[in-house]
Amino acid sequence: MSDSDFTEAGPELEEDEESQQHHLEEIEIQLLLEGIYLAYGYDFRHYLRSSIHRRVRSRVNLDNLPSITALLDKVLHEPDYFHLLANDFSIKVTEMYRDPHFFRLFRERGVPLLRNKSEIRIWHAGCSTGEEVYSMAILLLEEGLLHRTKLYATDMNEQAIQKAKLGKFPLKRMQSFTKNYLQAGGVKEFSSYYTTDKEYAIFHPELADHIVFAQHNLATDSTFNEFHVILCRNVLIYFDATLQHRVHQLFYESLAEGGILGLGSMESMLAAYKPSYEELAPAERIFRKR
Repeated sequence: MSDSDFTEAGPELEEDEESQQHHLEEIEIQLLLEGIYLAYGYDFRHYLRSSIHRRVRSRVNLDNLPSITALLDKVLHEPDYFHLLANDFSIKVTEMYRDPHFFRLFRERGVPLLRNKSEIRIWHAGCSTGEEVYSMAILLLEEGLLHRTKLYATDMNEQAIQKAKLGKFPLKRMQSFTKNYLQAGGVKEFSSYYTTDKEYAIFHPELADHIVFAQHNLATDSTFNEFHVILCRNVLIYFDATLQHRVHQLFYESLAEGGILGLGSMESMLAAYKPSYEELAPAERIFRKR
């Protein structure tokens, strides 16, 4: 065999090694997710694998671990470390009045459907640190509906829930939040809804009085009430098709007849469920259960 034969085989060998390494990492991640589910009851097995892979690799590099298997060992034997990794997995991208036009159209088309109800129940699924829940509470206060509304704000991340309960957000974010509020159809001075210290904006307790914060995992937990509105915005994009179907079924079972479902700007209604809803504001992913 000539030297050129070895030279030509080089790239193929490298590709084989890369493919083998990728295959082994996939096995390690599968074992990690199965271990988490069996040990702690958290089910990340149907989260979008590319997203999980990025977060796992980031944690491995951050803690200078030799492999994903070493990460699994720490997760199984150190509960605090598991919670650290679970926090990595949770989605915490949020802001007050995120996608302002969504809130404007909810005010225009959703609120009129709620006016004749003596009691209103709204579920924010995947509420993260609570910015959008407080946004909705303010909107309902301005529309004269908050006094008969109970907002249920849930997330799988206990740390996020504890932050949301405080109702305080960095003061440096208030300028962008105020801009969103005005674009969403706000009718007052946004600053009238909070007090400040040197670092945080602290929202009025009367808003939190109408919010119930609780831990809930969309991958494993069932329905817990009947709701007139369910909002789950830009959470489903992190789930695979199997888990998306499960969550859509959960929402359908949890919505009252004529109830409103709000999804994120990057999401769409699954084809199997389209006949069950009419479109209130299709561009903003606001639907009404038939």
